[in-house]
Amino acid sequence: MTGRASTGLLRVIREWYKPLLLLAPALAYLGLFIVYPIVDSFATAFFYKGYFSLESVKYLLYSPLSKFWEALRYTLVLAALVVPIETTLALIATLVLLQPFKGRDTAVYILTIPIAISDVAAGLIWYSMLTSKGFINKILLGLGLIDSPIVFFGYEYRDRALLAIVMAEVWRSMALVFIIIFAGAQLIHKELFEAAEVFGASFWVKLRHVLFPLIKPSIQAALIIRTLFAFQVFAVVWVLAGRDVPVLAGEAYYTLVELYRFDVAALYALVIAALSMSTGVLYLRFLRARHLEVGRS
Repeated sequence: MTGRASTGLLRVIREWYKPLLLLAPALAYLGLFIVYPIVDSFATAFFYKGYFSLESVKYLLYSPLSKFWEALRYTLVLAALVVPIETTLALIATLVLLQPFKGRDTAVYILTIPIAISDVAAGLIWYSMLTSKGFINKILLGLGLIDSPIVFFGYEYRDRALLAIVMAEVWRSMALVFIIIFAGAQLIHKELFEAAEVFGASFWVKLRHVLFPLIKPSIQAALIIRTLFAFQVFAVVWVLAGRDVPVLAGEAYYTLVELYRFDVAALYALVIAALSMSTGVLYLRFLRARHLEVGRS
């Protein structure tokens, strides 16, 4: 009995620690790169010399040097503009490139080139194109569509600078959304579409009832990843507009590097983290793929 009991105990222990061993790398990564930075940012933002303090919050909300509300507004506006545009264009590109035609692979490669370009490089490319002497103004002047160069940059032209940022971000990051959605669409068996055709389904019916439900997990993943990056947008904005179009990440950088307010910069980081986590929860809640759920009616 003692031998059987010890064997059973060892089996229980083995079944208990095996899942932990499998999860250990992921837990270590989350703890080291997610949990610890958040805890450290919280301590930096709200504790001064070992005591709880709200000085960072007062500075963020009431200091004349702070552009928090403006940065929050521009960050949300950019995310609200860029993410839907990128997703729509990525879906259109996926629908087109799912069809077999000569040169399709080349088109896929060309479409994904911007993903290899850094944020700073993308900002510089679009800045050179949109300056008063850039080739876009030269083309418009040459075609006689405008009488004088369009000015995109400067504090008094912030709306145009915002448009330039949206164009640069869409051009740079749409490839990421496209890759995720296109990869998910390629996993769909052709037999499903052929079966739909046998039953007389139109193109729109196949789109609505076959393609979209099956690529919903890919769309969910693309939206989560791209929205998180949108809340952290910095380099493109900084190159094209500086603080004329303030965003949360840019203000965190400015507060840390120029003003040496580590507590306020940490608070900015916590705000970005809160936005990212809350948006991720909403995506997971409302874009759940029902057909992948087990035990749900």
